[in-house]
Formats: sequence, structure tokens, C-alpha cells
Amino acid sequence: MTVDKLVVAISSRALFDLEASHSVFEKEGVDAYCHYQIDHENEVLEPGVAFPLVKKLLRLNQVGSERARVEVVLISRNSADTGLRVFNSIKHFSLDISRAAFTGGVSPYRYVRPFNAHLFLSTDPQDVRNALDEGFAAATILPSKVGMNESEQLRIAFDGDAVLFADDAERVYKTQGLEAFTRSESAAAKDPLPGGPFKNVLAALHRIQSEYPAQDSPIRTALFTARAAPAHERVIRTLRAWEIRIDEAVFLGGLAKGEFLRTFGADIFFDDQRDHCDSTREHVPTGHVPHGVANE
Repeated sequence: MTVDKLVVAISSRALFDLEASHSVFEKEGVDAYCHYQIDHENEVLEPGVAFPLVKKLLRLNQVGSERARVEVVLISRNSADTGLRVFNSIKHFSLDISRAAFTGGVSPYRYVRPFNAHLFLSTDPQDVRNALDEGFAAATILPSKVGMNESEQLRIAFDGDAVLFADDAERVYKTQGLEAFTRSESAAAKDPLPGGPFKNVLAALHRIQSEYPAQDSPIRTALFTARAAPAHERVIRTLRAWEIRIDEAVFLGGLAKGEFLRTFGADIFFDDQRDHCDSTREHVPTGHVPHGVANE
């Protein structure tokens, strides 16, 4: 795993709006899709849901450092031929993306490992599940019409259990109920939670943040969790034990997360529960993490 920069692998449909061409593929098949993309390869694609996030990630390479802090790589089911339109659009928007894998219709998730990616973002739920099963942080980017957060600061928000942390505690809640969960977490308050699939992503963001005084950081992170007191203590002690900084922690005690995330100004929010994601995507761009007991 690359440790000196954050590597994000992204699919072409997460980066750009490819719904028109994908509709051709679904209705008319692969040959019609290929002809459509070639016929339109000089037409610039519109930005997709994750486009603003990618722009902010790449901007980190321009903020007070001679070295690259972030690399974004494209991994796509397109062929090299049909992928030309994607690269033309990347050039049009001056995105610093030079590495790519075009797999010609085969699932591209297997390239996450050789690219040393910390995070894989895709619109294909099965590709995302496959990447998670291989031990990588991955999320399905959900459709959203939310506009870009105009702040220059990159703001990333995470759910806790089954995202930043393992789903051990969530399993207790799902199988035994809230009272058993509260008792269990209070008893284990001083025992750090095991890391979840996004621990390494948060750690990579923390390494970048550590180069700046807190008040001048180009990144701000937040935890938005359904936990409440007294189950908050274990979360705080876990992050302290990991020696990983998180800028804001919001313990919602079951309240809906959407308005809180809008207030934070999240450029992306990652959550394991699909019903939460369907709500939050009305407020901020959202990635569903199909991991843990809630997705079994």
C-alpha cells in the first residue's frame, strides 16, 4: 500500500455523467454503445456526482507542496477505443489524471490492488462489493442532484460502525437491541474498536492534514454517527488510540443525518446503511458502503 500519498481509483460513470450512453448500452447492446461513444467522442461529458470531489482531491497537489499528495486513477469497463471520450473530457476539464485501466466490459475492480489504491468509487454495486471483499475501502456513488460545495476546503464525512470501525458493535445492536448495545459499549469503553474498511482512508487524510496547522488545513473530516452517550466514549478513545485526528464528531442518537451533513458542507459522506444513504443523498453527495451486518 502506498503510504506517501492518497490514491483514489474511480470509475468513469462516477466521474462523468454517462447516463445517456449507458442507456444506449442497456437498450441496444454493446455494439451500439461502442458506435455511440465513438460518434460522440469529441463531445465533452458533463460532470458526474463525484466530479467535484475529484477536483478538490487533485487541488491538494497545488496547496503549498512540491510533492503529490493525491493521485486519482481511472478504472473503467470501457474499452480503450470507447474510453477516448472519457480522456478527452478529462483533458477538457484539466484534470490531472494520467493513469487508467480500460477493461472492455470486464469488472475493473481487480486493478484497485496493483494501483495501490486506498479507495475505490464506482456506480456499480457489485464491483464495490468485490473490492470490499478484497479488503479495500470502496463505495457505490449514488445518484444525486446536489450542487457543488463552493468552499475550497475538502470536507469528507464518515459513518462510524462498519465504515471507520468494524461492525462488531453494530452486530450487537442488530441482534440484541439498543439496551444490549449500550451495555456492551459502556463495558468496553476503554477497549479500542477494530478498524473498518475506511480506517486507512482516514489515516491517509490525517497524514496530509498533519502537514498543516489545524486552522489552515485544506481538509476537514467529520464523523456522523447514530451513537449517543454513553456509547460515544469508546469512539473517542478509539480515535485517540489510533492517533488519527478527526475534526468534528456528531453523535446523533438516531436523528436523521441529512441536515447535519449539509451544515458541515460534506463533499462526500460514506455510510453502510442504504436507507440512511437514500436520505442523505438528498443533502450531500453520498457513497454507500455495502459492508457489515446491515448488508448481509
